[in-house]
Amino acid sequence: MVEIKNVVVVGAGQMGNGIGQMSLLAGYNVTLVDIKDEYVDKGWSKIDEGMKKLESKGALPEGTDATSIMAKCKKSTDLASAVKDADIVIEAVVERMDIKKDVLKTCGENAPSHCILASNTSTMSITEMAEKSGRPDKCIGMHFFNPVPLMRLIEVIYSEHSSDESVNIGIKFAESIPCLRGDRYIAKVLRDRPGFICNRVTAPVQIYSNYVYDRCAEEGKSWQQLDNDSRGGPMPMTVLADYVGIDTMYHGQNYYTKTLSPDFAPGKVITKMFNDGTFGAKTGQGFNDWSKGRPQADKSVGKARIYKLKYPIAIMVNEACRVLEEKVTDSWEVIDKTMMAGMNMPGPMAPNVNTYEKQIEVLNDLVELTGKEYFKPCELLKSGKWVDMK
Repeated sequence: MVEIKNVVVVGAGQMGNGIGQMSLLAGYNVTLVDIKDEYVDKGWSKIDEGMKKLESKGALPEGTDATSIMAKCKKSTDLASAVKDADIVIEAVVERMDIKKDVLKTCGENAPSHCILASNTSTMSITEMAEKSGRPDKCIGMHFFNPVPLMRLIEVIYSEHSSDESVNIGIKFAESIPCLRGDRYIAKVLRDRPGFICNRVTAPVQIYSNYVYDRCAEEGKSWQQLDNDSRGGPMPMTVLADYVGIDTMYHGQNYYTKTLSPDFAPGKVITKMFNDGTFGAKTGQGFNDWSKGRPQADKSVGKARIYKLKYPIAIMVNEACRVLEEKVTDSWEVIDKTMMAGMNMPGPMAPNVNTYEKQIEVLNDLVELTGKEYFKPCELLKSGKWVDMK
């Protein structure tokens, strides 16, 4: 098996510099690549800042300091040259298939023959990217979660062409990447399907969210009232949307519209926000005003009484069963562990082993409420056979 020493991260944004920082902490040589010097410099500075914070807390590996670790981090705007000595390349560029294909093509033409090419895409087809690389057997998915230093999950994904050796190298590398909050959990994704495991299970909740946003707007309720409906989860509904990014949601929903169902089409509210450029926290304005930091709760305005938590739970149980049907994984325990590591939320399956018939009723009600056929209970859920797929 290839011994990895040299890691190239393509894309120096928040995700890319997070992957770079953790790879450096694992002891690898890292080259950070982007299309402009200013992007690379900003990413490098973010890593340096993170290392100095860890040093001040005494949290760096014994015998190291921020300066010695950062000496192993190179910068480049020349991708072809940067990958000449790479053992693994991880692309973390914008979620556009054409750009990702171009990156992997350049890597395939210039990296050593043993080099693994990994995509950090959150939803897109690894298989489609791999076919442009010239070495599809060496291409895998390696999906980190944001922020990389704190989120425990890494999904390592087979494309239709990935060799077992390539995936196993990816898993071994992923296991070596430290996490500042608990132990890494590596989810082995057996089939290349939209959204893989974690994002796929939550994806159709966005269909319900679009229904809720549009209804809230139509009824003249405030986003603060809607957030008061959804308190009790990891993050209020519109705050979470702003944090993820309205643009990210919009592009993801369009991708799922093409690959899974027309029911994923962005709603009126999300489409308008995308067209207006109000993307959330990253632009300072989304559903909420972020100019003074994270929005604070205002319980005095009351509730919108539109969002109901029972629907997202039923949706995720149903979609997890679809993930099993499609052989993305063969275990609902893996799904539950993946959800906890990637979303900090308990997986949907274990609590419903003995109560899944109730979720079938909820889903049928939801189809009637929204008119969205995608919410119909899938065959595996209805049969109950998923219970034994532990």
